[in-house]
This record gives sequence, C-alpha cells and structure tokens, in this order.
Amino acid sequence: MDKIPLTRAGHAKLDAELKTLKSVERPAVIKAIAEAREHGDLSENAEYHAAREQQSHIEGRIKELEGIIGLADVIDVAKMSGAIKFGATVHLVDEDTDEEKTYQIVGEAEASIEAGLLNIKSPLARALIGKEEGDSVEVKTPGGIRSYEVLSVKYI
Repeated sequence: MDKIPLTRAGHAKLDAELKTLKSVERPAVIKAIAEAREHGDLSENAEYHAAREQQSHIEGRIKELEGIIGLADVIDVAKMSGAIKFGATVHLVDEDTDEEKTYQIVGEAEASIEAGLLNIKSPLARALIGKEEGDSVEVKTPGGIRSYEVLSVKYI
C-alpha cells in the first residue's frame, strides 16, 4: 500500500484522537451497552441499539485511524523551503475579489478546509504545487475559473 503523507501536527492530532477513542470513548460505550442490557428485552431497547450503533462507529473510526497511522509518512515541514509543495503554508489573494486566504497543503487524512488545511489532491493544491511567491495560478472550480496570486510561501 502507498504511504499516507502527514504533517507532524496532523499525525499528532490523529494519534490523540485514536488514544481518546480507545481509552475514553470505547470504555464508555461498553459501559452503556452493559447498563442497557440490564433493562431487559433487547429487541425493544432503544438505548441498547443506540449504544451498539455508537460502538460500531467508534470501532470503525479506530480501524480507520490505525490504518492511516500505520501507513503514515510523517513529513517535517520545518526543514523544507522553496517552491510550494506538501506542507507549505500559502497566503493567496483571489485576483477577482481581492479576498485573501491562507492554507496549509496537507494530506487527505488531515485536510479540513474550514481549518485552512487544504487537501493535496484538491484542484487548488495541485495548481499551486511548484509555484513561488508572486506567481499566478488559474484553478478550474465548479463555479468557474478562479485566479489566485501567491503572496507568500512559508514552511512552519
């Protein structure tokens, strides 16, 4: 299988989530299932079914996180420099609206556009790779072609 690129911060966040699921969430749902069983008939016990569904969700997320962490290729962004690549924090300005945005280009597993973490596989990130400060890029989006200028590139 292919390695999954992660920043140090992204790896730490996923690892912390995994530890919380295993040490807090899983024991709590096991306790909830045991308490719901004590209420008798399981076929009509909504608490039991809800707890089992939550357990299924938790176990699925644990497996997913273990898979990601097991295949993680942790990249130390602080040691990087130069043109835009994985891990770069890029400050952009939309050339049409003059709206400024800052994104860090990260792996799929840690991406969150709301948090400014841009998936490396996204059209914008792919267009930015290899560019430098002052360069302009055009990105084909569902809303049409957007043009951005790279104001700064940092590796932090």
